[in-house]
Amino acid sequence: MTADRAADQAADQAAEVRLVLADDQPLIRTGLRTLIADQPGLTVVGEAGDGAEAVRLAAGLRPDLVVMDIRMPGMDGIAATRRIVAAGTAKVLVLTTFDDDEYVHAALRAGASGFLVKDMALEDILGAVRVVAAGDALLAPAVTRRLIAEFVSRSAPAPPPLDGITGREREVLALVGRGLSNHEIAAELTISVATAKAHVARLLTKLGARDRVQLVIIAYDTGLATPR
Repeated sequence: MTADRAADQAADQAAEVRLVLADDQPLIRTGLRTLIADQPGLTVVGEAGDGAEAVRLAAGLRPDLVVMDIRMPGMDGIAATRRIVAAGTAKVLVLTTFDDDEYVHAALRAGASGFLVKDMALEDILGAVRVVAAGDALLAPAVTRRLIAEFVSRSAPAPPPLDGITGREREVLALVGRGLSNHEIAAELTISVATAKAHVARLLTKLGARDRVQLVIIAYDTGLATPR
């Protein structure tokens, strides 16, 4: 393991990630909460059974991440995501199924930073929560490519011009569009993880992107990434 990667992992482990679980199924919340209780660096600070409650908890508790179901009574997860992201109170990670592409598209437009699928193992969900909370990568790259490819083929605002980014930043953007993490980008381009992170941070600033999800969308919109 390189020094950069070891330092990066140590920093990730040291940072506590505060979560709100929003799902109308008590068994889902209980399973996640029970597993998270034994995990260093992850803490559930609140639970919501519907979107309106998730919005209230996010505003009051200001967690790092809300794990958000989409289908909930009253205010659904998409409307709740839109409000939480607009208020800047937390990142949102959508919890859905492979068959709910329409909901995922709407959630991405609402500002969600990524998504999980309910049939993943709980251990995999934990790993995914850490990744998205750190802003390091999208989940399930193959599924992400399928969803984003369809998502960007629909009516959407014109992507920002790429005139202001360097050749290296174009390479990084293309790799982000393929779903690669910072560590994978570093390995692909033979650069340090810190340098890869710096490139991604500059891309976010230059392109006015809110998060890594929007970088993926821009990569598809501009043709730097294409469906496989």
